[in-house]
Amino acid sequence: MSENHECPNCLEGSLKVFHDVRGVPVHSVLLMPSRDIAVNYPKGDIKLGFCDVCGFVSNTAFNATVHEYSTQYEETQGFSDTFRAFHRRLAAGLIEKFGLRDKAVVEIGCGKGEFLTLVCEMGGNRGVGFDPAFVKERNPAPSNLDIEFVQDFYSEKYLDVRADFYCCKMTLEHIPNTAEFIRTVRRAIGGNTDATVFFQVPDLMRVLKDLAFWDIYYEHCSYFCAGSLSRVFRDAGFEVLETWTDYDDQYLMITAKPSRGGTQASAIELGAAGIVSGAIEKFLPAQKTLVDDWKQRLTELRQSGKRTVVWGSGSKGVAFLTMLNLNGTIEYVVDINPFRQGKFMAGTGQQIVAPDFLREYKPDVAIVMNPVYQSEIQQDLSRMGLATTVLPV
Repeated sequence: MSENHECPNCLEGSLKVFHDVRGVPVHSVLLMPSRDIAVNYPKGDIKLGFCDVCGFVSNTAFNATVHEYSTQYEETQGFSDTFRAFHRRLAAGLIEKFGLRDKAVVEIGCGKGEFLTLVCEMGGNRGVGFDPAFVKERNPAPSNLDIEFVQDFYSEKYLDVRADFYCCKMTLEHIPNTAEFIRTVRRAIGGNTDATVFFQVPDLMRVLKDLAFWDIYYEHCSYFCAGSLSRVFRDAGFEVLETWTDYDDQYLMITAKPSRGGTQASAIELGAAGIVSGAIEKFLPAQKTLVDDWKQRLTELRQSGKRTVVWGSGSKGVAFLTMLNLNGTIEYVVDINPFRQGKFMAGTGQQIVAPDFLREYKPDVAIVMNPVYQSEIQQDLSRMGLATTVLPV
């Protein structure tokens, strides 16, 4: 495969491959009902390419046709008190900032509908959510809310569903043709120049600076810094209002509105490629060292007879275990989501268990896949009377 590919974000630069990982599960949070299915689930390659024009990063080996987004896609973090508090704070902030009261709201990639329900409930808004993984029985919306869920991908065929506020959280990173998609959203808005859009994606700079190899997985084909995210919105006919990070700087946010005329590239856009390039240069050797360090640490724990579990069975856990590839070192993965318990980890096959399982298993070490949940997890362990050592990635 050629090492150069047209950038689907700015449509101007080319992607040069800098990171190559072979044979990773093409799905991370699709429910795997047996160890055999989990271990033998289809795999693909990750070849991250960097655009030296806009700073965008993309998996040039990505193939969208292998995915099975359905009701078996278990993406929600809504069972965590920490995450629910963040969701409520985010919803309240957007309602206040943009006067979202008695407005029409569209959410693209609404998952199980938790956030759209909050925005409609807290602001008295009307909502339409789109997601093939939506499950009606799991919907938290009270029956008196004016809210509709469409079990489908958002696309051109829904351009007639108009809104005052368009929301898209943790979805754009799953879409390879980012410029094309953002232009679709702009066409949906049409002449309503008072409409506002809000998007949330993982922050590429945090992944690179923290050497977070567990945040690089097949389902995420598109990676943004603030500059590349601003660029794709500006090119599509938006005026960028603000970009910022939240949730321990893991999430990159952007708000924008339709532009009433041409807009100039911001300093953050112009400097993006250079900043990302410098971070990549440091990431490559340091990430390899970190992977080797984790392998050595886990091997030593096993050799000393210590029991180790991973806490968090989502995409981070799958990527972490796949990259380390230490068969037999870790037997169980813990998750508070009851819909994931009893299932198995894609690629490596560990069984997913509830926290209470640990009362009998008594692990010596718990590797926490997201440090933002460390306090919550420590409280669970203490409640069970366990003296397990907590190691955040």
